[in-house]
Amino acid sequence: MHKLAGLFISTGGLLYDTLPKTNLNVDELLKTYADAGMEISDCTVARDILLEIGYYRLRGYSFHLYNHDTKQYKPGTSLEYILSLYRFDSELRNLIFSMAGEIEVTLRTRFCEVLLQSGAPLIYLDAATFQDKELFWKNNSTLSSEIARSRDPFIEHNYKNHAGQIPLWAAVEVMSFGSLSKFIKNLPCGSGSTMQQLASYYTYTTQKGKRAIPKSDMLTSWIHTTVLLRNMCAHNSRIYNRSLSLKPVLLHADQQTPIPKYSGLYHFMMAMKYLRPSDASWIVFMEKFHSLLVKYEKDIDLSRLHFPNDWEEHMNI
Repeated sequence: MHKLAGLFISTGGLLYDTLPKTNLNVDELLKTYADAGMEISDCTVARDILLEIGYYRLRGYSFHLYNHDTKQYKPGTSLEYILSLYRFDSELRNLIFSMAGEIEVTLRTRFCEVLLQSGAPLIYLDAATFQDKELFWKNNSTLSSEIARSRDPFIEHNYKNHAGQIPLWAAVEVMSFGSLSKFIKNLPCGSGSTMQQLASYYTYTTQKGKRAIPKSDMLTSWIHTTVLLRNMCAHNSRIYNRSLSLKPVLLHADQQTPIPKYSGLYHFMMAMKYLRPSDASWIVFMEKFHSLLVKYEKDIDLSRLHFPNDWEEHMNI
């Protein structure tokens, strides 16, 4: 048996040198809530909730209500309130995931269109199409695996009828959002480049009232941010009461003063706004978002999503 980084390694597997805490059953976990001052109106219902959702998952929605010095929750904190925040977060994720899907589909289409304007159906396999050759090979290696795993009829059609050559318009359909983001980031930049052509779909109005094409670092940061947010939603990660180190490049008019140390949903949703497929689609999304806020207005605090007081001025069309 050997000790490594606080772990004992044996033929039987890994054993913690010292477990941080003992394992607690559901009733004991409920007691920790109650001992910390959380109000629980119905222990039977509360027990079912913990068995369905999990104690530690729910705790993420109560961090801001817990005093680590006194080890007590803020007076009046109830399990029903925490559950309401959880439900809000769940509905919010579903709404964002749907919008991110629309953004992804449109981005695939525009990426494909831009490349095909300057090349043949297999242009994505030409290293000269991209900036960094090492990234080119890495990205195509990942894409090859994604294509190999696919059982979509259009992929099998090309395998059988075109010697396994997959045209760009078929390849992008099995490309993950993350892979698409990396392919776009590796596009050449500059005047008249494919990156600029793609960016021209996402023009914005400057503070002087002029239309402008976003720079490559702006566009790729918006895409990367949206990919991350989409993946958080897909994997049911908590969004409410969460700070993130990744910061998308916001337009000057939408930046907060002073610049916050961390970002949150406000910054990520602004990136989504910049990438919106159309004004109409964003208006529909925002209507649903407003309805969700109204539904949970008694429980939620938008500052926990890093929203400034004037967020509507920035986020609405």
